Amino acid sequence: MSNAVRDGARTGAAPRRKRPRRTGTKLLVFLVTFGALLVAADFGFAAVAEHQVSQQTREQLNLNDDPAVTIHGFPFTTQALGGEYEHITLSADGVAVRDTLRNLHLIAELRDVTAPLNDVLEGNTDAIEIGELEGKIKIRQRDIGRLIKLPNLDIEPAAEAYVKSGDEKDKVSVADLDKRRDAMDDFPETAGVRLAATTRIAGTQTEIVAYGILELTETSVAIEPHRLEIGHENGRTVVPPQVRQNLLPQFRTTISPGSLPFNVRPSGVAVQQGAVIVQGKANNVTFAEGAALTSFK
Repeated sequence: MSNAVRDGARTGAAPRRKRPRRTGTKLLVFLVTFGALLVAADFGFAAVAEHQVSQQTREQLNLNDDPAVTIHGFPFTTQALGGEYEHITLSADGVAVRDTLRNLHLIAELRDVTAPLNDVLEGNTDAIEIGELEGKIKIRQRDIGRLIKLPNLDIEPAAEAYVKSGDEKDKVSVADLDKRRDAMDDFPETAGVRLAATTRIAGTQTEIVAYGILELTETSVAIEPHRLEIGHENGRTVVPPQVRQNLLPQFRTTISPGSLPFNVRPSGVAVQQGAVIVQGKANNVTFAEGAALTSFK
């Protein structure tokens, strides 16, 4: 048999391979790309709506800057077309009230919001209806320190029982107090607080710690100190009554942080590390009920 015949036989024995079809791959790439474009368009649409709400909120609450607005839930487009939003968050930092409170943090959680799409895009937010509203104001320790003339003031939560008794069995760690606060839907009208400031006494750097009770009233938050401790190299010493009478008033003050968003009536108070929080809730309010930060109603 010749070489040509043998080569031909080998050629015929090996069938030609077919190239795999790329139709499925192309379709997958198209779907992924199209889906990415839809997601991008959805986020862009949401950004426009958030910007409009932010500008109107700035005007309604008389803020210096546009607040941050987050419309939760995906896709946004579905919510917008239906005019129903599950959850919207508004937050503003560095809010000033009068001359003393210069760095308030304002938060509003809006749930079950009804807002026609055309109104949102045109910036007509007056008719927006809010099913459930929770407002909070955080008063930072620097502002409180300015009020009581202790600029290096540190604030922490404290158990109310420990504030009043000073007994170690009533003491609760800050971590546990934070967990309790975060688990609360509604804050109580009173809360324990630890106020600490460092000063020089007889030429020695000394930490003075006051334990007090915060109480929410119709117009303000009052801090009523109950007892004092002095920190030094060898530990802490409870301040005797005669000295306490002179030092306690230094930590007593009343804070008027302004009204909560949308004229929500303050209903509770809490403490976190570095700040006092005032909370209020309301149902079935409109966006037009937003008001300037002036005083508790």
